[in-house]
Amino acid sequence: MKIICIGRNYVKHIEELQNERPDEPVVFLKPDSAILLKQHPFVIPEFSDDVHHEVEVLVKINKVGKYIDAKLAHNYYDEIGLGIDFTARDLQTKLKEKGLPWEKSKAFDGSAVIGEFYPKNDFISLENINFELHSNGNVVQKGNSSHMIWKIDELISHVSQFFTLKKGDIIFTGTPEGVSAVKPNDILEGFIENKKSFRIQVK
Repeated sequence: MKIICIGRNYVKHIEELQNERPDEPVVFLKPDSAILLKQHPFVIPEFSDDVHHEVEVLVKINKVGKYIDAKLAHNYYDEIGLGIDFTARDLQTKLKEKGLPWEKSKAFDGSAVIGEFYPKNDFISLENINFELHSNGNVVQKGNSSHMIWKIDELISHVSQFFTLKKGDIIFTGTPEGVSAVKPNDILEGFIENKKSFRIQVK
């Protein structure tokens, strides 16, 4: 399986990092080795002093698709989840300044937290999903899928123009504002419509 991530999909997050608003979705990949194993802590890598949490709504693809029309994209997933795209911000900044790819800052081992998935029919509207990230009991990120620049079905359509989507692939749909550095002993908990999707410790 592959992990397909979308960058710059929330206006306020674009603004907080002082990035340009893109004309189309920003897409990058994580390998399956980036998945943080269940019941394992997130270990801050030695090559970064500034790893940020980015909480995101996840979509799990349920069948093979290519060149998917946005109007038909709803047929290609039936589960919604929550996760974290951990980002070595200091390394990413250096790579961006040199015009180099981001993968070393985004796709390192353990950088993808994948929480529990829920049937999409559990949600009244996929364009109005509330989600939060708590750090040590305090809300640090709070988002709603209505604030996405490109909605879930649009993202699936766009991504499928470039990559064949396969059963089990996961799309990270972008993060809202509020990203910040994690510290050893932090406890991170993700909630989607008040359901706890994951709990991890930082080391």
